[in-house]
Amino acid sequence: MKRLVLMIKPASSSCDMRCNYCFYNDVAVSRHKANLGIMERKTALTLLTNVFSELKAGDQITFAFQGGEPALAGLEFFSFFTQQAKKMAPPKVRIYYAFQTNGLILAGENAANWCALFKDYGFLIGLSLDGYAALHNLNRHDAIGKGTHSKVLEAKKMLDTYNVEYNILCVLTLESARRAKRIWDFIITHRIKHVQFIPCLEPLHQESEGPALTSQKFYQFYSILFPLWKRAALEGNMVHVRLFEDLAGIFLAGKAVTCGMSGRCSPQMVVEADGSVYPCDFYVLDKYKTSDLTKHNIREVFEATVTGVFLKESRVQPKWCNGCAYVSWCGGGCKRMAKAVYGKDCGIRRFLDEYLKDLLEVYS
Repeated sequence: MKRLVLMIKPASSSCDMRCNYCFYNDVAVSRHKANLGIMERKTALTLLTNVFSELKAGDQITFAFQGGEPALAGLEFFSFFTQQAKKMAPPKVRIYYAFQTNGLILAGENAANWCALFKDYGFLIGLSLDGYAALHNLNRHDAIGKGTHSKVLEAKKMLDTYNVEYNILCVLTLESARRAKRIWDFIITHRIKHVQFIPCLEPLHQESEGPALTSQKFYQFYSILFPLWKRAALEGNMVHVRLFEDLAGIFLAGKAVTCGMSGRCSPQMVVEADGSVYPCDFYVLDKYKTSDLTKHNIREVFEATVTGVFLKESRVQPKWCNGCAYVSWCGGGCKRMAKAVYGKDCGIRRFLDEYLKDLLEVYS
């Protein structure tokens, strides 16, 4: 049985926000052509044809829409895509959907129609929200420079009203890493049940004194957050924090869920608006393009991704990993997050040394 995930960027790098730390804008401007436009319906149809031609009963496919801001492709595009996918899928092929958004569409006049579509097709929404207002508005601005916190809270309210499943995506910056208690209080106050803290990364090709996280601050944040989380969990108020669930999965079941946790790059299939395919969301760069879903079926695309330049590039395990008790599963961690999470003063190692036993007690 196949379980495939396509990360699709139907609006390429287009976005209606101007976040200070946007990693995909940093990636896009490093390409020959930064913005590949809005995915055409013809491209979407060909993509679906080349996906479903290789799937059979019992197989599963997840279409995960990201950006930029994928909503800029328009509600009609997603209505078309979901209807065509339902019609074209072979019998007993399971289709899942995910949609990562900054939330502005869900604070707009057409929000109810968006939520109805998300509910009808079982979308899992990733909603970007960096905690309380002052912290969120520090980096997340709209196109004219205004903070967006109030609009994102409106979006959250719409998702709650329509009972659409969602996770909160909170970018962890140098500043927010110092504010773990206030962020946790915000999570509890707003009854957030699923949250993923995404490390803020340095630009690809330069050192930065901006909001990028460091491994020391990564540890500092989680060393404050974890006791608060554990106490709430033991009192029956479980908040699903992605890092904690990943670590529990690794140490209790031997399975890493989030890409990069094992220190080895796994083949992703990231599809840009023109159908071109890349092996990693952090490296959607010209030199790593592996295939094109408008010209090849999903099997050929997967094989090209596995044998492409990106996964062949060797990565030398850092010397400071020698002798580490966790290196057998970590392998030095995701290379793109080396400074933000791992590095010589490894934030993951320090966290596990102090809290692993307590973490596993909660999940056992």
